[in-house]
Amino acid sequence: MKKLSPQELEDRLIDFAVAIIDMTEALPNNKAGNHVAGQLIRSGTSPAPNYGEARSAESKKDFVQKMKISLKELRETMIWLKIASRKQMIAGIGIDRSIAECNELISIFVTSTRTADGR
Repeated sequence: MKKLSPQELEDRLIDFAVAIIDMTEALPNNKAGNHVAGQLIRSGTSPAPNYGEARSAESKKDFVQKMKISLKELRETMIWLKIASRKQMIAGIGIDRSIAECNELISIFVTSTRTADGR
């Protein structure tokens, strides 16, 4: 995978958030569907603005902390995507694409936080 510029990563996170929004709108309008939709909206749209804050961090420690918040939200999103997939709440290839993108984003954030943290 080629190294992304900060703007390219931010754009990917925004595109991911839009895909999550589209996906939640396709969830069934019932108790379970609404619950999963709410959780996905919160966790799946959060990494983009958190990364935007990381880009404006006041220190390395602040940057790492904000990157870790984005990573935490991506991991939560992955779980909700897997729940929706296993329950077959969303049909089609879109959820598989979102799971793959979430996994790639998690990898990027793990690598970035480890590098920035000096581990």
